[in-house]
Amino acid sequence: MSTFESKVKNVDLTSRKQETNMVTHEVIELKPRSLYPEWREFACGCGAAFINITITYPINKLIFRQMLHGVKVHSAFRELRNEGLRYLYRGILPPLLQKSVSLSIMFGVYEESRRVLVRTHLNNHVVRALSGLIAGSVEAVFTPLERIQTLLQDSAYHQNFRNTFHAFKEIGLRYGLKEYYRGVHTILLRNGPANVCFFIAREELQYYIPYTDSTITRTLLQFICGATIGACISCLFYPLNVAKVAIQSHLGGQYRTIFTVLPMVYRERGSKLRFVYRGVHANCTRSFLSWGVMNAAYENLKKVIY
Repeated sequence: MSTFESKVKNVDLTSRKQETNMVTHEVIELKPRSLYPEWREFACGCGAAFINITITYPINKLIFRQMLHGVKVHSAFRELRNEGLRYLYRGILPPLLQKSVSLSIMFGVYEESRRVLVRTHLNNHVVRALSGLIAGSVEAVFTPLERIQTLLQDSAYHQNFRNTFHAFKEIGLRYGLKEYYRGVHTILLRNGPANVCFFIAREELQYYIPYTDSTITRTLLQFICGATIGACISCLFYPLNVAKVAIQSHLGGQYRTIFTVLPMVYRERGSKLRFVYRGVHANCTRSFLSWGVMNAAYENLKKVIY
């Protein structure tokens, strides 16, 4: 073998060795990307929900009373004040569990669905929309927690159920599994489209958030981003929440749909649309605070976990 041929062979072997190393390195790099981000997204969503519910639950309960009874904010506040601190955080466990799991699924399933769908080379907005619908539909599995929360927040059931576990037990024994999912169709109609609006708007707004080294400034910007989107979405889907509360505040009896309940609520409130929207101002305020806290907490948790 000539010296020239030997050199060419050595170069070829070196090239192949480098190529093999590159491929091996790439595989090693890809493994964490395919295995770990899923649980991180789930964990960030869960932590953000826990922080959010703990802070905003009293406001949420005030809005619930307005939705249920169609009263003004000062009347609902007076009712809660008369009940005392003992009942203020009554019913927090279902939303704490439901929202922690729900937001965990919302972010985790959305991200996982997006990763799968993006490989199909669909339009980016279509991918986001489909991922949001999938995540919203999966969230509906936890309707029983939202159902129990509605009953525990209603003063009419204060003497019927001692706590969350007692409510679960009594409803299951007396009415069966189907009763846990009363109003699930309304939740499906709300969750899917609301998720689509949230994720598309959130990712679009991210482009306009300026980079800053200040943690406080960055957190404030993330809060404003989440708060603005959350407030707009809550106003848009408020009638669906009114219908859901009306449906789930009944125990036993005929299963009513949104198409029968919304017209009934409309008539009961003097056939005026503004009465159907009674409580929307407080709900908008609650959503502004809630989604602002959630989005800021989520982004900060991502920086810690990732």
